[in-house]
Amino acid sequence: MRESHVKTELAIIILNWNAAEDTMRCIRDILAWEQLRPTIWIVDNASAKDDIAAIARAYPEARIIRNEVNLGFSGGVNRGIQAALQAGDVPILLLNNDALIDESSVIHMLHTLQASDDIGFVGPLLFDADEAHTFISAGAKNPVLHHQTRIDTFPRAEQQEVATMSGTAILIRPAVFKTVGLLDEAYFFSTELADLCRRARQSAGYRCIIDARARAYHRIRRSARYRSALYPYYIIRNRFLYIRKFYHALPRLWLIGFWASYSLALSVKLWLTGETATRRAVWLGLVDGLQGRFGGQNERVLRSDSGRKAKNARQ
Repeated sequence: MRESHVKTELAIIILNWNAAEDTMRCIRDILAWEQLRPTIWIVDNASAKDDIAAIARAYPEARIIRNEVNLGFSGGVNRGIQAALQAGDVPILLLNNDALIDESSVIHMLHTLQASDDIGFVGPLLFDADEAHTFISAGAKNPVLHHQTRIDTFPRAEQQEVATMSGTAILIRPAVFKTVGLLDEAYFFSTELADLCRRARQSAGYRCIIDARARAYHRIRRSARYRSALYPYYIIRNRFLYIRKFYHALPRLWLIGFWASYSLALSVKLWLTGETATRRAVWLGLVDGLQGRFGGQNERVLRSDSGRKAKNARQ
């Protein structure tokens, strides 16, 4: 039985980077909803021309924002948020194009967001769509106080407050952005939502809630080709940015020392196991994090990996 009296105003922001098929599948699923009629914003991060042209032809109802360069997750999403805020004062759902979420889950999340003015973020339980819907997480922990940040225990209550949550699917109150600002683009990819949740909690008391009635499914294998280099690089590097922003004096020194030692040990381990691409990414993330080199570094990270492969091919 469907719930009634749902506030249907909603903006959905989907980031595209050379993945037109995934993005079009995501749009198609949303357009099949029966109660909600959201505005769909597609932010393209400098994909090939044919890629974004295919989306525009297939779904003219989607509003497309074209970036001339790849601005990463944080920069790309920010362009969508800015456009959505200019268009109206409605909740904003950030949704990965390799994620699946049904209408009833979004309705549950909307109800939760509307239930209390101090709720700034609502997320679903997250499952792996490629592994028989294996449970992944119910939100996440502080990224510099925990090595494993995913909360991988199933919640006992209908709602669970958390420190932060995945950007795979997250519903955000528009007042959050008006109060504390947009995502910090220095992160480029990874940890930017932990940063936003912390700023929102510290400055305005906004809470992050996981709604156990809502479920999203992440097709993790679709992004597997980036997991050996880009993912570890940004995860390692961005911890140092988070530490710089939120910790001072002795806690900052202790955390920098801990994560530097951890990253160095991980680099040695990866070298011993022959995982060269990931080792290079970890090492580069450590060096850049300590030196304060932030923002997008895709080309440098991928170039170091491709250079290694080319060298091996010549031998």
